Amino acid sequence: RRRTSNGIRKENGFKQEESSSDDDVPLAKKTAAKLRNMSSPTQVKREKKNPPTPQGDSSDSDIPLAAAKLAKEKQRIAQKAAKTAKEIRAEKDKAVAAVGKANGVKKEESSDDDVPLAKKRKGAVQKPVESTKKAATGRKIKDVDTKLVITKGKGKTKEETPAEADEEEEEEYKWWENQAETDGTQKWTTLTHNGVLFPPAYEPLPKHVKMKYGGVEVTLPLEAEEVAGFFGAMLDTQHASNLTFAENFFKDFQAILKQSGGAKGPDGKNVNILSFQKCDFKPMYDYFEEKKAEKKALGAAGRKALKAEKDKAEEKYLHCYLDGRKEKVGNFRVEPPGLFRGRGEHPKTGMVKARVQPEQVTINIGKEATVPAPPPGHSWADVIHDNTVTWLATWKENINGNIKYVMLAATSSLKGMSDFKKFEKARELKNHIDRIREDYTRELKSELMADRQRATAMYLIDKLALRAGNEKSDDEADTVGCCSLRYEHITLEPPNIVVFDFLGKDSIRFYQKTPVIPQVFKNLKIFKKAPKTKGDMIFDRLDTTQLNKHLQNYMPGLSAKVFRTYNASWTMQEQLDEILNKGTVHEKYAAYNLANKKVAILCNHQRTVSITHETMMQRQEEKIKGLRYQKLRLKRMILSLEPTRKKKDPTFFKPDPEIDDEEWIKEHQVFLIEQEKDRVTKKFEKENEKLLENGEKALKDKELKERLQILKDMETEFKAENKTGKIEPKRGATVEKLESQIQKMEERIKKQETEAQVREDNKTVALGTSKINYIDPRLTVMFCKKYDVPIEKIFAKTLRDKFKWAIESADEDWKF
Repeated sequence: RRRTSNGIRKENGFKQEESSSDDDVPLAKKTAAKLRNMSSPTQVKREKKNPPTPQGDSSDSDIPLAAAKLAKEKQRIAQKAAKTAKEIRAEKDKAVAAVGKANGVKKEESSDDDVPLAKKRKGAVQKPVESTKKAATGRKIKDVDTKLVITKGKGKTKEETPAEADEEEEEEYKWWENQAETDGTQKWTTLTHNGVLFPPAYEPLPKHVKMKYGGVEVTLPLEAEEVAGFFGAMLDTQHASNLTFAENFFKDFQAILKQSGGAKGPDGKNVNILSFQKCDFKPMYDYFEEKKAEKKALGAAGRKALKAEKDKAEEKYLHCYLDGRKEKVGNFRVEPPGLFRGRGEHPKTGMVKARVQPEQVTINIGKEATVPAPPPGHSWADVIHDNTVTWLATWKENINGNIKYVMLAATSSLKGMSDFKKFEKARELKNHIDRIREDYTRELKSELMADRQRATAMYLIDKLALRAGNEKSDDEADTVGCCSLRYEHITLEPPNIVVFDFLGKDSIRFYQKTPVIPQVFKNLKIFKKAPKTKGDMIFDRLDTTQLNKHLQNYMPGLSAKVFRTYNASWTMQEQLDEILNKGTVHEKYAAYNLANKKVAILCNHQRTVSITHETMMQRQEEKIKGLRYQKLRLKRMILSLEPTRKKKDPTFFKPDPEIDDEEWIKEHQVFLIEQEKDRVTKKFEKENEKLLENGEKALKDKELKERLQILKDMETEFKAENKTGKIEPKRGATVEKLESQIQKMEERIKKQETEAQVREDNKTVALGTSKINYIDPRLTVMFCKKYDVPIEKIFAKTLRDKFKWAIESADEDWKF
């Protein structure tokens, strides 16, 4: 290494160390050079006269105000986290003698740590990190004798078959009251299930529905016709206009045509399908649209019958018996064939997903259980009895070669245990977070480049909530995480601004302009120096395997992804502690959502703006305008009862500028008439369905016509209103009653406007991601119990089932 003397440059108020062409020189050896290059007395006087702006201050024009504020908030939360971690360890040290390493971190050997990974990987195979047998929390989970079923009201236990368990009411298995100690291997003792549900066989299209090629109808083999139909059904979607999607589809379509015998013209001769532009899938599209319309026209009764038939076919696959307990199965359906969409700009979008055959499916079931029969004429790929895994069936899909699994539902005990352990691991991290942050902050200046890269990556993962990132193959979407960042993904703006711009998970663009501490900025500058250029890795001496192995020295089972869960939950605890226990349920709910939003922003949980966002916003705007019109009508009724009121209170009767448009009012009146017609008709049909179900005669159409007479009354009333500006109030109406209705209407308008603003503000923030995956559900339960907010307000039915363990185990004093 060359040794160079670097000056100290003042930029925007803080000392920035110049990086030479080789800034790997140990920092300690530069001290003499720094002292020689210190500012002159004249320079010092000038700086005293014009003092620099403190780093991170909102007045610094180089730092985005929101980013600077966010950085300060993160720093405050981190300081409190460090204090809490030290207090927790101090309490433990009083109770238990300190055992283990001096600083909790094992020093790793790094004889060649400064060699880029690209050079080390040739012929090297990394061993996976052994999973620990103890839970991260150190808690022991009792092994429940799951062969016994406790029957309510009898006080005795007896062995039961699955059939008997169905007949008698079972006591719910509350695994969270007997929390698991398992060695991480055996997941179950007995397992019984009915396999998987395959999609129905392909039904050929009617003979008159054919694809056209060059304007001429062609007859396709069934295999090719099915694939052509996939594209025809998607003709009006954005996928069909995607060039990559169309190219991949056509390539696979041609291959399937060749394998199945090729297309035939009207004269029976072979037709070579060579040009995608000559293919016309419109007849197929029209046919599928007709089928959709027929299904819609079935009415509620017809759709209900179809659903009942579908439910009956699926019934036996819905549940399995795990150690004698009835557990719900998740995705028991084998995915039907179709065209692969992919997320973001996936290079394989449009390729044909082949139909999965039973011969590709491996069944996992208990040794004593009856193996489910495959479809007639078929056999399973294999039948195994592996009680160390929780999947029931598996196969490999043909697009990316991914392994698909049939797992238990999110509400099952095994899934619940998995969630519980995930959040407990994040809770355990709060005991060690200060040491981890102190260590990686110190190693930001390490002489070993591998250690310095690792420390910088840990800073970015912890502070900016970047995902760790894994290597991608050439045929996968170009999504990256921290360890897989490349030269072009980071732009450096002195003195300390880093601009990240890359595609993250699900091909969502990650763009963030954020200040970092000076040493991280300096390190990134070193990692980008020549000869590195576009396409080169920023962290060329680090990968996720090495990073996670290092993290496990601090805590069993710790990996980079735990930081996201920890930071989200810890931050949410901080935000909830600041909410005052006063106001209405709606105000408390709004405060919870605001806290959730802050967590999502702090932890960078982003999402792409929904395609339907603008449509939803327009609908909500129309709904608000409709409520304003109803308020206007109530005021007009008051004037009909008390004409002099307008002079007494002109402000109250001032025209509403939001709906001061006669054309819009007339259009809205037409909408109201159609809405009423739809309401009356649906109510009539529902009454008829109930009558027929009870074996009674249906109402005649004459009854519906009489009920629809109200529409003519509405038309007459609207015409008179538009002409005179007056509305006759209904019988029994009084000014007081109408004023009360206006007050309620204003509350509804305010609520809708608030919801619209929240929807707009949160269009790029994934609140659901934070609430479901990263915030410990016990925090939400604690909030609801402490602030008297119904849990139904925050958790929908599916989430209440998924997090039942949290609802029943957390109280109003629970802390993360």
